[in-house]
Formats: sequence, structure tokens, C-alpha cells
Amino acid sequence: MKLHRVFGGQGSAHVTDPFLLLDNFGSKLKEDYEKGFPWHPHRGIETVTYVLDGKVKHRDSTGVSGTIGSGELQWMTAGSGIFHEEMPQVEPEGNSGLQLWVNLPMASKMQKPKYRAIGKNNAPEIELHGGSKVRLIAGKLGSVEGPVADLSNPVEYYHVKMHDGSLFEHNAGPGRTAIVYVLKGSVLSGENSRLKAGEAAVYDRKGDSLSFASAEHGTEVLLLTGQPLNEPVAWYGPIVMNTREEIIRAYEELNNGSFIKSEAEAEDI
Repeated sequence: MKLHRVFGGQGSAHVTDPFLLLDNFGSKLKEDYEKGFPWHPHRGIETVTYVLDGKVKHRDSTGVSGTIGSGELQWMTAGSGIFHEEMPQVEPEGNSGLQLWVNLPMASKMQKPKYRAIGKNNAPEIELHGGSKVRLIAGKLGSVEGPVADLSNPVEYYHVKMHDGSLFEHNAGPGRTAIVYVLKGSVLSGENSRLKAGEAAVYDRKGDSLSFASAEHGTEVLLLTGQPLNEPVAWYGPIVMNTREEIIRAYEELNNGSFIKSEAEAEDI
């Protein structure tokens, strides 16, 4: 499946901590996406799939299945282990979306898997002073909280929509990682540095506030913030743990059929 990898890899995980990977997939050509993401395992992370256009069918080893439509998300905590697949459906408008991997803290990696479906109308959209609108997926703005609120590491996931010249300001909190990814249009950020569609920036952790201004009408931005875990990362394929020994054990379990844990074996966190 053809996609744009915004960031990802063990070498950069300390810079984007607690976020591991962000992919932007999308095309109007069915041959670019119809093969999708067939049946595969995960452990030790959360995967967040946000469909921007089209539809994606999914199913997993917990028995959950369904279709993620345009403007909808699935937030899946793989925890101790899960198998799933996500298969984009061929649509006249094509298919596009985002997949984010969020690292789980060491103490939560072997928790019981959990699945959350966020419908098109389940995430509040807040209009801010300055002309921005924020679709709130996870985190809190003022007294409004997003629908994903039971996370081991309370990250923020905002879809910001802006008019030409509108300003977005946010207090992310001290020491948190903040990442801006431009979906459409462009923004001016920092010392008048311009970010265009398909580009991302990681803010430094010296302060707790950030801001950016739309440089054109119809600009849309994904904003992610989270507290760094500052833990060792051992990463091989779709499994992210803390040590090489844990990775070896996971693949041994994949080979001998013991990867999926029972209710009693998984930690109820």
C-alpha cells in the first residue's frame, strides 16, 4: 500500500516520544490502496486510524469488526497482543487517512486489549477565539473533553481547521512533546517558518505553549501532544517493547500460538 511516512523508526523514537509512527495514506487510484493492511499482530502500542475520505473495513482477534467511514476513527490498544486487519474499500473518491502509533508505558504494555470506535458525530468541534475550529479526539480544551479519555498516557489528538490568517494557540503543558502535521494548506510557525501540506514539525520541550497561524484559507492541521515516557524502546515490525528479550519472547509466542493472552493472563489496567 502506498503511503507517506511522516515519521517513524527506532532511531527517531526519542524525538517524537511517546509517538512512534505517523503514516498518511491516500490515493484516488485503487491499485495504490486496495491491498490494504491484511491480518497482522501488534503488542505494546496503541494504533489510531483516522479515515479522512472513503471507507475502511476492519476486524480483529477480539471479535470486533465493522467499517470506519469518512471522519471516523478507531483507537485500538493492542496491549498484550491482538491481530487485526484494515482494508480500504474501493470508492469513487478514493481513500485517504492517517495511522498513528502511540507507545504504551512499560507498566501498561501487557494490559488487556481495548477497542474504541469514534463516530463522525462523537467528537466535539470547538470554535476558538482567533477563527480556528478544533475537532477534539483525545485531550481536553477548557471544560470540553474528547471521547477518548481512558488512556494510560493521556495524549492529545486535535484536528484543527483554520481560515486564512487565523491563529491557534495552545498550552500543551511543561515538557510535553508537541507535533504539528499539515494536512491541507500551510501554516506559519516558530520564527516565521512555513510548513506546507505533508510537512511536520516537532516543537521543543522548553516551554508549555505553542502557536501557529494559517497562511491560506482551508488549512487543516493535526496536532499531537504527549508526555514523553523516557523508557527504552525495543522495536521489531509491529511489536514495540522495552527490551530485546521481550521482542524475542513475542515472536516465539507468535510461532508457538501463545501470542494472544486469555483474560486471566492479560493485565486488567
